[in-house]
Amino acid sequence: MRWSRSIIWPTLLVLAACTGTRMDEQPNFVWIISEDNSTHYMELFDPHGIATPNIALMADEGIRFTRAFSNAPVCSVARSTLISSCYGPRTGAQFHRRSRLVPLPQGVEMFPHYLKQAGYYTTNNSKEDYNYIKGEGVWDESSRTAHWTGREAGQPFFHKESHPVSHESRLHFKEELMETYRPVCDPDSVFLFPNHPDTDLFRFTSAYYRDKMLAVDSIVGRVIQQLEEEDLLESTFVFYFGDHGGVLPGSKGYLYETGLHVPLVVRVPKKFRHLVDLKRGESSDEFVSFVDFGPTLLELAGIEIPPGVDGLPFLGKRSGSGHHGGPGVHSVSGEGQDIAYGYADRFDEKYDLVRTVRKGDLKYMRSYQPFNVDGLQNNYRYLCLAFEQWREMYRAGELDAVQSAFFEPREPEALYDLASDPYETINLAGDPSYAEQLSGMRMLMDDWVRGMPDLSFYPEDVLRREAFEDPVGFGREHKDHIAELIDIANLELLPFAEARPGIKLTLESADPMKKYWGLIVCSSFGREALDFKEHALELCAHKNLLVRTRAAEFLGLSGLGDPVPVIEEALYQSEDGVEALLILNSLVLLMDGPLTCVFELDEAKLHPAVSQDQQVQRRLEYIRSRMASV
Repeated sequence: MRWSRSIIWPTLLVLAACTGTRMDEQPNFVWIISEDNSTHYMELFDPHGIATPNIALMADEGIRFTRAFSNAPVCSVARSTLISSCYGPRTGAQFHRRSRLVPLPQGVEMFPHYLKQAGYYTTNNSKEDYNYIKGEGVWDESSRTAHWTGREAGQPFFHKESHPVSHESRLHFKEELMETYRPVCDPDSVFLFPNHPDTDLFRFTSAYYRDKMLAVDSIVGRVIQQLEEEDLLESTFVFYFGDHGGVLPGSKGYLYETGLHVPLVVRVPKKFRHLVDLKRGESSDEFVSFVDFGPTLLELAGIEIPPGVDGLPFLGKRSGSGHHGGPGVHSVSGEGQDIAYGYADRFDEKYDLVRTVRKGDLKYMRSYQPFNVDGLQNNYRYLCLAFEQWREMYRAGELDAVQSAFFEPREPEALYDLASDPYETINLAGDPSYAEQLSGMRMLMDDWVRGMPDLSFYPEDVLRREAFEDPVGFGREHKDHIAELIDIANLELLPFAEARPGIKLTLESADPMKKYWGLIVCSSFGREALDFKEHALELCAHKNLLVRTRAAEFLGLSGLGDPVPVIEEALYQSEDGVEALLILNSLVLLMDGPLTCVFELDEAKLHPAVSQDQQVQRRLEYIRSRMASV
């Protein structure tokens, strides 16, 4: 039977007694989540991975999903997607280390809320890391001691636990570890990603991280054993998955497969096999995204899925019946899902704006600010010795073209055939034989960012001031304006001669956001946009500090002018930490770029709201170190 979401546990007990339905006829759910690991480190998913026998046994007794994806490559954004079943750029939850918590869309709750209302005992042990305001009634307990054993007798449960044994911080070791630790995985024979240099440090790091999968596997085995000992295993769906990709250099935080493609195994209990069409021991190549996980549990529990979410169930009798469409709207086709979307915005102090769509083995990557190189300084990333070595070798000219790409501007769009190029090293966007596929994938992307609509076409400081009280409402009210900004951004995809008239219109517009995006397009073209040097020089005095910064950034990146005084003055005038962080992103890009602009900041001139901002402090720490080395 299908329970009403308004029924709470005591009422449900009465109803069960009246109808003769026993509560133990409802399935239980356990999620075991490992942090920061993609499929690439487990033999179950990748021939270059290490054996994980407990997770492999789960697959034998359940389903291995070969195409499961986090929609975001970093913790808080991925977990916000997971808990809400909503795309972050639609709801204002797309920035990692949020500047402000945002409300969920009207009528949508964190999905455990619906389970709890239907009588489930819900526990989380213990990481949350949401960018949303958490309402009442999500967890019965969320703590380091939370466990299903706290429930009433016979009460169904949902238990989620996260484990940091594979977290990025595990790679923040000192060089001495290489002398004292002998990895199980042999560094001499370990597989290296093609974008990584072949050094002793990279080999050790790659082998050492694969060893962390053994710890993950032990945790999974321990949970399975406990369920079995308590006679719960065959009434409980057990999910094991990674919270996003990572964590070798260039994976976590980036929209490559190493940042998004996660291991997922679901053990199907004997008691509830009838809810799943696939047989135990089978694999599924259906596309599964984090927006789908919540709807899947609700479907298996017989609970109505709220209409305002973006996901679809991938298990249950209504699974595989459509494709992701707009918010809460899905096209029904009778076929399995074969599309997954990804998004990357600010990651700590480092800004970017990248979106991806994967359909089958084709993947389209749209970099809306392609001059923001992947390897731009992010303090926490560079605590990893291999990350630092990678950059040092680039600066010394010791890398090949594939290894160097991480530190160089991207193309505005890229198309990859993952069947032949799983590590996304060959951009097919300029290959005439892929013109039709490129057009189709570009259309999928454009429809998605317009349909949400994607709030990130406004700078984060604007969103924090004007949108974050009601992000979805703001998007609805500004959908047409966002579409106009997307049109401007898409001028990057044209030959410059065709884009020139449109760029000129934007730079002469009275709308500062159109000017802002027109200047970003100019930076994407670089010296090709020489025609707009005078426009940029004039806009260096614009009252909007971010327009001023983007103008100086274009002049600096293209070598057409000195950006230093303009950016320094914009920084001193800013009274908003988020706005200043955007300015600092441009500053670091110019400081570390090929022209190596020299900045001499006087931090005493910074407004307190700027100097006290935690992410600004990260940037200033790095800038001080760079200034001292000049």
